[in-house]
Amino acid sequence: MKVMHFHFGKDGGAERFFVHLVNALARRGVEQSAVIRPNRIWRKDMPASVAIVESNFRNVSVDRILLPLKVAFGARRLRPDAIMAWAPRASELMPNYKGCIKISRLGDYPTDLKYFKNSDILVCNTPGIADHVRQIGWTRGVEVISNFTSTEQVAPADRAVFDTPRDAPVVMSMGRFVPRKEFALLTAAVAKLPDVYLWLAGEGEELENVKKVASDLGVTDRVRFLGWQKDTRPFVAAADIFVMPSNHEPLGNVILEAWAQGKPVVSSRSEGPSWFMRDGENGLLVEIGDTDGFSKAIERLITDPLLAAKVTAGGRETLIGKFSEDAVTDAYLELFKRKP
Repeated sequence: MKVMHFHFGKDGGAERFFVHLVNALARRGVEQSAVIRPNRIWRKDMPASVAIVESNFRNVSVDRILLPLKVAFGARRLRPDAIMAWAPRASELMPNYKGCIKISRLGDYPTDLKYFKNSDILVCNTPGIADHVRQIGWTRGVEVISNFTSTEQVAPADRAVFDTPRDAPVVMSMGRFVPRKEFALLTAAVAKLPDVYLWLAGEGEELENVKKVASDLGVTDRVRFLGWQKDTRPFVAAADIFVMPSNHEPLGNVILEAWAQGKPVVSSRSEGPSWFMRDGENGLLVEIGDTDGFSKAIERLITDPLLAAKVTAGGRETLIGKFSEDAVTDAYLELFKRKP
């Protein structure tokens, strides 16, 4: 089986899942090629068997003109079983090729269907996104196939390396530092909890603002900025509680990663977590933007070990039941076999 991918994301949860799926397909013997942005940190995590082309397709460049022609030629030459575009902009590259199924994979809510003119089917990673594309006028195929993450538990990072007491409660979060991730709000929530440390992994334009919030609140001594990490699992494993405070999160890959490391999770009631989390059963849910609510939920897990153990077990059960690698990879392989 042959699959062509187009992916122009940066560095975040969607990119981690792209790498996970490409590796999973490679383990199943799928021959793959991919067009990605230049200088992606995660390129080195792609299988050596994948033929990679780097392009600045979304910028004003010669690539912008030539790449669609190259892709169309490549499809006719390689005759793939499936062509897969990741997100709306990448779907602009979808050639008008009739020889295989053409899939656009969506991890967020699109506002315009114009990017998908050559796509046969939209794969949405939550039911909410699937409902949305139908509501805005999509009449071709729609499938819901969610993400997966590795369920392997790893050794925790050494807290001493990050000047964090061994016995202090540690709250962890991660992602791109952009406003919708609400890391400033989480910093303010942790500031209300004496002796609790906060670890934040990631990079982005909001980083300096979050550092300023920590400074203004006088908690710089309890907040650790870990930067971008190739493998976040050791840091999640070293924490006590994982928090996902986003005001908009179509799925929430980071929650799955926290469950894989056996951590209790507090999440906002954003779109994705509201689909697969049940308050008090596999995590604690807090209203979007509620700083005090996040403080209280974190405090509950610190002071009530039985509750923490219950939601941790519930999270692991949900992870294995809904988001396993085998189930998700099987679903994609079946989809790739379809005729356009």
